[in-house]
Amino acid sequence: MVIAALLGVLEGLTEFIPVSSTGHLLLAGHFLGFQSAGKTFEVVIQLGAIVAIMSVYAGRLWRVFSTAPHDPASRKFIFSVLLAFAPAVVIGVLAHDFIKRVLFESPILIAIMLILGGVVLVVVDRLPLRPRFGDAMALPRAVAFRIGLIQCLAMVPGVSRSGATIVGALALGVERRAAAEFSFFLSMPTMAGAFAYDLYKSRAVLDGAAMGEIAVGFVCACLSGIVVVRWVLDYVSQHGFALFGWWRIIVGTAALLGLWGLG
Repeated sequence: MVIAALLGVLEGLTEFIPVSSTGHLLLAGHFLGFQSAGKTFEVVIQLGAIVAIMSVYAGRLWRVFSTAPHDPASRKFIFSVLLAFAPAVVIGVLAHDFIKRVLFESPILIAIMLILGGVVLVVVDRLPLRPRFGDAMALPRAVAFRIGLIQCLAMVPGVSRSGATIVGALALGVERRAAAEFSFFLSMPTMAGAFAYDLYKSRAVLDGAAMGEIAVGFVCACLSGIVVVRWVLDYVSQHGFALFGWWRIIVGTAALLGLWGLG
């Protein structure tokens, strides 16, 4: 249970920053000798992160859904998020077994993707990008859909869902803070869908001990996620994403060295 709690904290700390929470969880579990049934723990505890982001944005979400029947802007925002979510549904369902049985079991691949993603973040952060869209809740549908397509790259552990969506949004002309916020909003249906589908697919291998570990991880992920969400928007608005890029490079390199040293 101690390891489950530590991994839950790690999930909450890394889910909403572009460093790949799943990559961190899988590598940490590999080196700590933690094996969850069907690799379900690493996916299902994301529910804690979902609760964290929903609690932080509860007021805005309530305004959007309560005004949707008579406010075209609210309906447009909801449709844009669902449109961006659609590609992940298709790819996630079709490739679920391959992702869990092959990609989740490839720590070397995860470490390499951490490093490559870190290099991308550092480079993108230095580009003289000119943002055209400054409101995460008013992105054109075409831009939202393209961000959703780019999000599918994160099916490979180590890429980072938030990293892919944020970099994609920046490249499409979205301002830094708005890019991070849209990534947050898109995370809600994406992680909820992944949670529900993975729980359904793995229902046969989950016992009481596994559910206990998931419960502990959920609580820890939720509490640590709330802290990160409140901090990250202000940070990226002022400092950009280079710090997260260098963190990925360091962690990925350390993981490769550890894997090499341990054979």
